Formats: sequence, structure tokens, C-alpha cells
Amino acid sequence: MSANLKYLSLGILVFQTTSLVLTMRYSRTLKEEGPRYLSSTAVVVAELLKIMACILLVYKDSKCSLRALNRILHDEILNKPMETLKLAIPSGIYTLQNNLLYVALSNLDAATYQVTYQLKILTTALFSVSMLSKKLSVYQWLSLVILMTGVAFVQWPSDSQELNSKELSAGSQFVGLMAVLTACFSSGFAGVYFEKILKETKQSVWIRNIQLVSFSLEPSL
Repeated sequence: MSANLKYLSLGILVFQTTSLVLTMRYSRTLKEEGPRYLSSTAVVVAELLKIMACILLVYKDSKCSLRALNRILHDEILNKPMETLKLAIPSGIYTLQNNLLYVALSNLDAATYQVTYQLKILTTALFSVSMLSKKLSVYQWLSLVILMTGVAFVQWPSDSQELNSKELSAGSQFVGLMAVLTACFSSGFAGVYFEKILKETKQSVWIRNIQLVSFSLEPSL
């Protein structure tokens, strides 16, 4: 049962990630009359949905009691300002990252973006080694080298890219590449920093996410 659930979760994650990238790319390149929506607006809506989902999960964990929910939020967030402030750094970085992803998808095709963005695995591994003192095996380092090689091949100029030159100029491709690379580094650092905070405290991941999203909403508005 656990094995089936694991593969089901993996399939749902792959579908969600792929559909998200294609939807974002389509929405950013759709040609229609009127101004295009602001990426900051999409980020704010996504963050609002996240905080609503986290609050519902905390509500469920508190046995569906509004009084217990209010007490938990008050005790864990308002009464612990220093613990809450720890999330200011990763929340700001995540906000920057989310906006950069829209910039990247506006200037890169979906396939190039998706493959290049996998460099966040490399940056996460490097930050894990430096910040959490994790040790990677030889096979893990070899996998990271293969990942870097694959991304380099994707960025290598080819004849097929000439067909896309009418839609994407060299300048816009450079902007998209820089945006996705910056997002990779910000994702790796913020993810490892958030993991470090979770390991140092006993607060639930849902409470930490509420704190994280609360800070993320302020610079996005």
C-alpha cells in the first residue's frame, strides 16, 4: 500500500509540475488584446491559496476547533516574534524566485526552462553540504555532474533553435536564462535555510509555512 501511494504521489507531482509550467508559459505568451496580467498578481494569489490551505490543515490538526486554531496561531506566531522573524529571509527570497520564474517563462520555451530549472537540485545539494554539513556519496556527486552536463547540452546552440529565433530574440533568451539561474540559486538557499529552521524548532511545518507566506505577501503586494 505504501509503495503504491509513493508512486501515485510521484505521478501526481510530475503531472502538477508539468501542467504548471505549460500553463504559465501559455499564459505569458498568449497573444490577445489588452495588457498582460502582472506576475506579482499571480504570485499574491498563489500565496493566498497556500496560507488558506495551511490554515485549514492546522484547523484539522486542532480537531476542527476555531478556538483551538485561534490559540495556536496566537501562541505560535504572535507570541513568538523572533521565531517568526526567522522566516523573513527565505520568504523574501521565495517571492523573488516566484517572480523570476514568470520572467524566465516569458523569455524561454517550456522545455528549456524545465530542464534548466533542474539545476536547483545542484544548488540545493551544495547549500546542504555547506549549511547543514551533509555528506554526499560518490554516486550522488556523479548524478549532479550528469545533471550539469544535461543542462549544458540543452543550452548548446542547435539548428532547431533557429526556428524559434523569430519568437525569442537572443537578448530575451539571455534574460530568461539569467532569471532561471538566479531562481535556481535562490531556491536552493531558501529551501536549505527553511529546512534548517524546521530542524531547530518543534513548530509544525504548517505553522512555519503560515509564517513564511505571511512575510511573502508583504513584498508581493
